[in-house]
Amino acid sequence: MASRGNRTEPRRPTPRLYLLTPQVANPAGVRDALAAALDAADVVAVLLRLAAADERTQINRAKALASVVQDKGAALLLDGLPDIAAHAGADGAHLSGIEALEAARATLKPARIAGCGGLATRHDAMVAAEAGADYVMFGEPDDERHRPSLEAVVDRVAWWAEVFEIPCVAFAGSIDEVEPLAAAGADFVAVGEWIFEAADGPAATIKDAARRLAVVEAAG
Repeated sequence: MASRGNRTEPRRPTPRLYLLTPQVANPAGVRDALAAALDAADVVAVLLRLAAADERTQINRAKALASVVQDKGAALLLDGLPDIAAHAGADGAHLSGIEALEAARATLKPARIAGCGGLATRHDAMVAAEAGADYVMFGEPDDERHRPSLEAVVDRVAWWAEVFEIPCVAFAGSIDEVEPLAAAGADFVAVGEWIFEAADGPAATIKDAARRLAVVEAAG
């Protein structure tokens, strides 16, 4: 998940998908759906959300899914849990808030990705970038499943894309949010549990999300 690079280029690369899993307690229960989703679309990273457990259990759960993700060319990130990322064979971790990022930086960097979300203000996002975040995420739900409006997330993404080189991930709360977030300038569009809960199944749904990204690219 490299920085966007030279902003003088006439066309920005197509945004890529970033997939969040449901809370995983039993890897076997999500393995097939996750593999199907990764087969159906280009996914740059998978954020593995592990249910609470002891450290050894969490490491084993992550290991059970690591090859499913990494064999498809996607990065495996853990939701929090930076201390077990190396033991689990993960490519990094996603931290919520600047304090968590700063506490994990020495553990993760430079070998692994350190992403940061839970950024309530523009100032927080800038501080996270200065603290070494490899990307910032906007629009994800908090612990009580509350999240900003689509308009607020679009505004934050557009501001970031205009000013900063560090990539941003925009969290889409539904399939209809994928296009506007990509059009606003997101480098990556995150899709979450609704991919796995969709009536058409995860493969068809994430394929639709990828199609919507392509529509944004075609529009220039």
